[in-house]
Amino acid sequence: MLELKNISFEVQDEKGSKEILKNVSLTIDEKRFIAITGPNGGGKSTLAKIIVGIEKPTSGQILFNGEDITDMSITERAKLGISYAFQQPVRFKGIKVQDLIKLAAGEGVNFAGACEYLSEVGLCARDYINRDVDGSLSGGELKRIEIATVIARNTQLSVFDEPEAGIDLWSFNNLIRVFEKLHKEQENSIIIISHQERILNIADEIVVIADGNIRARGKKDEILPELLKGTGGCKFYNNEEC
Repeated sequence: MLELKNISFEVQDEKGSKEILKNVSLTIDEKRFIAITGPNGGGKSTLAKIIVGIEKPTSGQILFNGEDITDMSITERAKLGISYAFQQPVRFKGIKVQDLIKLAAGEGVNFAGACEYLSEVGLCARDYINRDVDGSLSGGELKRIEIATVIARNTQLSVFDEPEAGIDLWSFNNLIRVFEKLHKEQENSIIIISHQERILNIADEIVVIADGNIRARGKKDEILPELLKGTGGCKFYNNEEC
C-alpha cells in the first residue's frame, strides 16, 4: 500500500517560490489500477516523480507498505518494489535490448524469455533483441522497450508517466491490452498518468489533479462522464477560464 501524507513541493524560479503540489494526501491500496489525470501543469508528473524518488517533497511523508520512504533514493525504492516508466525514456549507449530486459527481470530470464517480453508490447523480438538502446531507436520504440522492462520487473507498484506519448495508434491499442493484462494477471498496483480516455476507462479509479491539488477521486463511472463533457472537467479544475 502507498500512502502520501500532506505532500507539498516547491521550486524556485525568477519570480521566487512556486508551489507545484499543495498538501496532497492520497492512499493507494494493493492490487489497484489508478489513473491520474488533469490539465497540463497541474502537478501530475511531479507527483509521479515524488512517488518513485526522482524528486523529494518540500514537506510531507510517503509510506510504502507501512515503511517511511520519504528520504529514500530512487534506487532504494526500486529495491522495495517500485518501478517507473519515464514520459521520455532514457537511452543507454552500448547496452543492448536483451541486456536491459535481463537486468530488469533478473539473471533467471533467458533469451526466449526476453523475446517474450518484447512480444508483449508488440515488438518483433528478432528485430530488436540485439539492438542497442540508443539513438537508432525511435521514441515510440524506446517507450515500448521501457514498458517491457517494467513488465519484466513485476514489482508491487508500477508508475507510468503518459505511456501513450510518442506511440502510434496500433501500438497504443496494443498497450491498452498490455495494461489490462498486467492488472489482471500480475495483481500488482498500477499508477498511470494520462489524458487518454481509453486508459482512464480501464482504471479502477480516477484521480483528478489540478493546480497542485486533488480535485476529485472516484470510480471511472463517477469521474469520466464529467471529464468528457464539453466543459472538459471544469467542475473539478476550478479554472476561471472554464
